[in-house]
Amino acid sequence: MKNKILIIAGPTAVGKTALSINLAKRLNGEIISADSMQVYKGLDIGTAKPSLLEMQGVKHHMIDVCEPAHKFSVAQYVNLATTCVDDALSRGKFPIIVGGTGLYIDNLIYNNDFGEMSVDYEIRDKLTQRANSEGNSVLLSELQKIDGEYASKLHVNDKKRIIHALEIFYTTGKTQTELIKESRTKPPKFDFLYVVLDFSNRDILYSRINTRVDIMMEQGLLDEAKRIISSPWYKDSTCSQAIGYKEFEPYFNGEKDLSECVELLKQHSRNYAKRQLTWFRHKEEANFVLTDKSSSPESDIINLLKNN
Repeated sequence: MKNKILIIAGPTAVGKTALSINLAKRLNGEIISADSMQVYKGLDIGTAKPSLLEMQGVKHHMIDVCEPAHKFSVAQYVNLATTCVDDALSRGKFPIIVGGTGLYIDNLIYNNDFGEMSVDYEIRDKLTQRANSEGNSVLLSELQKIDGEYASKLHVNDKKRIIHALEIFYTTGKTQTELIKESRTKPPKFDFLYVVLDFSNRDILYSRINTRVDIMMEQGLLDEAKRIISSPWYKDSTCSQAIGYKEFEPYFNGEKDLSECVELLKQHSRNYAKRQLTWFRHKEEANFVLTDKSSSPESDIINLLKNN
């Protein structure tokens, strides 16, 4: 498996962390996180960061690499994560990319260079002003007419990516989908195996999500959310869109009971899992492993590695 990497993707709460750590121990591996929120320092419980105990001595990369007050782009992720992969390979380690942020994974393994395009701040500012005054849904509808394939992957609250896709089109005349397809004509950066974890029974996943939220509350999520939401940088940060924190704003504002906010968090997490699965199902190269149908998902993945 020289110079090969493994991708373990899937929806939130599907069991990526535990399985990838066990695989890393068996394969002399190191883990490179592909989670757009775990890159931020201090967002621990709400992003389900693995603790040092959970890591079991396996080296993890791309966690806690950015202050929460700062923006962290896909291009930054690709640059840093590529360095981590190359470094691990140079030391004879097996890189395992683990996470649920499909955009990070795609840009890391393919030669998608649109993240590096020069920024047209005038266009971006106008689109941002329109989003603030007209609403994200208007811009998403506009993107739907321009690039329906990419727009279908975005949630209406994902203002940053909606604006970015429109900015690219109005700057280059090309859609995000066209640029992605162009990049696929080049060979991938790495030889990889793409694995997506899922359950054949969706109720199992939703039950795990609900249980995870309950555990997070026991671990102190409410205090973490209060600290983050009360920070001066919160409203202008990516963290304000993160599932796990914004749901508690109505509670802190005296508008909703805590139990209502917890249920809202569970609902948003389930909805997010649906969007993640929609993204990964579009991947022709993905190998789905149904963990509730397998006696040993780890062995299944190792066999896939041997045969690919």
